[in-house]
Amino acid sequence: MNTISVIVPTLNEEKLLERMLRQFTPSLVDRFGIELVVSDGGSVDRTLEIAAGHAQTVVTNREGIKQTIAMGRNLGARSAKGSVLVFLNADTLIADPESFFGSVTAAIDAPGLAALTCRVEVYPEERRPLDRAFHGFYNWFFGMMNRVGMGMGRGECHIMKREVFESVCGYADGIAAGEDYDMFRRLDRVGRIQFMDNVVVYESPRRYRRYGYLYVTVSWFVNFLAVFFLRRSILSEWKPVR
Repeated sequence: MNTISVIVPTLNEEKLLERMLRQFTPSLVDRFGIELVVSDGGSVDRTLEIAAGHAQTVVTNREGIKQTIAMGRNLGARSAKGSVLVFLNADTLIADPESFFGSVTAAIDAPGLAALTCRVEVYPEERRPLDRAFHGFYNWFFGMMNRVGMGMGRGECHIMKREVFESVCGYADGIAAGEDYDMFRRLDRVGRIQFMDNVVVYESPRRYRRYGYLYVTVSWFVNFLAVFFLRRSILSEWKPVR
């Protein structure tokens, strides 16, 4: 039976982290054999205190270096014990946790599978018409790209077997933005990416509210081109929005 490690990279996430971790109830953890791993990049707020109250493993930034989210995920994976790695962001909420992990366990051992990803939407209580339109398009686009064999996955939810993660050497530590596309581009070379269209996770709209959808979209596209052609990001930092 597969064991599942949920890896959550954090940096000053005291506002949203507790709600995120509370969705992993004792019954859910027991049923699916879930290990919660919080990998912190050097928080100076209550993030570590909150993480210690919920996670089985908390990885701290002992060296004090500035981490990319890719580094946080890699360090979390290194400390995780599960055979299946589920990477979620600190603001990610699962629409239906029982169905989510049921779908993961049912699909993860399929022959030729490299990774799973799913639909991403904004928190229902904060959703606006523009949020629906933007995420509706991107969910269609990412699903279509995976169906035609070009692996893509939003950073809010990446799922893969440990041996697959290790076979591609994990995330690229030096890519500050676009590391998710770089990862799925390499995963696509070793197997099939399945977009679980019936599975939904929610994200905070905080970045879209701060910068607007146009700026975020342009940033995504520019970094996509840089990763595609140069395997590096244009931005030296994906600025946190808290």
